[in-house]
Amino acid sequence: MSNLPRSLAIEHAVSLRELNTFGLPAVAHTLVRITDDADVRRMLGHPQIGRAPKLILGGGSNLILTRDPQAVVLRVEVMGRRLVEERPDAWIVEVGAGERWHETVAWTLDQGWPGLENLALIPGSVGAAPVQNIGAYGVELQDRFESLDAVDLVTGRSVTLSAAACAFGYRDSVFKQTGFGGLAGKSLITRVRLKLPRPWQPVIGYLDLERKIAETGVQAPDPRTIFDWICAIRRAKLPDPAEVGNAGSFFKNPVVSPEQCRDIIARDPHIVHYAIDGGRFKLAAGWLIDACGWKGKSIGRAGVYEKQALVLVNRGGASGAEVVTLARAIQESVYGRFGIRLEPEPVVV
Repeated sequence: MSNLPRSLAIEHAVSLRELNTFGLPAVAHTLVRITDDADVRRMLGHPQIGRAPKLILGGGSNLILTRDPQAVVLRVEVMGRRLVEERPDAWIVEVGAGERWHETVAWTLDQGWPGLENLALIPGSVGAAPVQNIGAYGVELQDRFESLDAVDLVTGRSVTLSAAACAFGYRDSVFKQTGFGGLAGKSLITRVRLKLPRPWQPVIGYLDLERKIAETGVQAPDPRTIFDWICAIRRAKLPDPAEVGNAGSFFKNPVVSPEQCRDIIARDPHIVHYAIDGGRFKLAAGWLIDACGWKGKSIGRAGVYEKQALVLVNRGGASGAEVVTLARAIQESVYGRFGIRLEPEPVVV
């Protein structure tokens, strides 16, 4: 058996259409497949690409490609799932950043470790989950987070970051922040450790889940039932990226002050809104977009999904520029009517 170090997997002129869930056309002039921390260090020591700008690509579900990226694309393919600790208060599960998120949720349930069921069917990879602080139906990644491993893209040094170091916010983290202290484009996540609470408690406060309880008569759903309900709810509202290109929810739900919320309710009493911590309110971005008449509409080959106005879709052959044009038109329309500036969730490249 050879003891020589494994060579770096470098590819050139790679189409990214199949590597982003929106199905947008783009070509990476150089793509490096990262399967462990050592691959990052090998890449940084490479004479041609070590110092070049980098673009980290996981599941491609949070990316809008408007052109061929000039940066070296790092395709994260760190795999593996395992239980690393069983504590009285939680199961600690470690997952490679390249694993698919939804399959990981299903796997934890299969092992008898519930807690992620409300986050079922969210597209993308495990490594992208803390970057975006993904969330749905009353649970956010930060609620189930223990720590993560990442590699510095300048020094090649491996570090472990706690929840506090990740600076989680609403669909935000230190990995999306630029400037001093921000790690956007500076670190590549290789492994994520999830904290699945014991004893398990259901999170069923969302309206869609309350409707499922009323429909089924199941007053105390178990984790698998909630998982199945979430999958059914999401499939009824959201298109499968394998069939219709999309990036899931395109805009963040805006958070407003009580005064702003009262003002909007006075003008539009039916607006969907939720009270959150700090006395503030979260407004349903999909409702705002629908109220402006965008559901089912298109600009070029990019459109707004007929069943959920929060989702923009590729109607076939759309370019990234068309998606951005549609998104900006929606932003201006919502701002003009409600005085609220919607913020996109995906990263535009």
